[in-house]
Amino acid sequence: MSNCCTPAGDQNEKQHDDHRQAVRDAYAQVARADNAGEACGIGSSCCGVSDDQAINTLISTRLGYSEQDLAAVPSGADMGLGCGNPRAIASLRAGEVVVDLGSGGGFDCFLAAHEVGTQGRVIGIDMTPDMLSKARNNAQKGQFSNVEFRLGEIEHLPVADNSVDVIISNCVINLSPNKQRVFDEAFRILKPGGRLAISDVVATVELPESMRTDPALIAGCMGNASLIGELEAIIAKAGFEQVSIQPKDESREFIRDWAPEHNVTDYVVSATIEGVKPVRRSCC
Repeated sequence: MSNCCTPAGDQNEKQHDDHRQAVRDAYAQVARADNAGEACGIGSSCCGVSDDQAINTLISTRLGYSEQDLAAVPSGADMGLGCGNPRAIASLRAGEVVVDLGSGGGFDCFLAAHEVGTQGRVIGIDMTPDMLSKARNNAQKGQFSNVEFRLGEIEHLPVADNSVDVIISNCVINLSPNKQRVFDEAFRILKPGGRLAISDVVATVELPESMRTDPALIAGCMGNASLIGELEAIIAKAGFEQVSIQPKDESREFIRDWAPEHNVTDYVVSATIEGVKPVRRSCC
């Protein structure tokens, strides 16, 4: 209930801002810890990071990346984050424009850049300045001229209307307090016929209140996961067609390590999320 002086909409927006700031702080800690060669303290979750490259390699190969993928990015770009490999469903083509929502250290952006080639372009969006600095440094190290990184929230994308062929994202949208706004923005920036290729965590059953309000589980990509049916409705409401959310049962093998004391695999699983912005044709 709102108080006598604060409209409900303003109160909700303040709650969303507080939520985003808590997530931003957690991922700034991840970026700084990775730069310092320290672990961030959320185990091996999508907010976890290790100073041991062998561990990060093991995590990434479990998520569906190949050894060739890991060798194709600058050292330090693979932070062992994520819950899948969105490129596996993206079917990227030379010359396409790709946007990565929540690009972190730039890992998926650099892999996408190889596929779209010098005629294409990849734009990484992240709301954490520490991550943005890390990604830009990695791009400079790897001499990626077709990749850029922009500071912004995924609910308010700094990208022009109808300018993007493919949106990828890896275990980030679950963090948002306003997923409808995220997919509305995704629809806005995609060209007609543009597509979603997302890996994310979804809820298979309603999460208990204790999990939904736990800051560590929220930042660790579990506590704010949406039910599959709810997410399908959100994506369809944004205007997407051919919406498909496919849970990956095998992901429980690594998700159970994220927070073993909570039995999280009873509630959440990684999934691939796809959708297409329709091409509208006039009747005449």
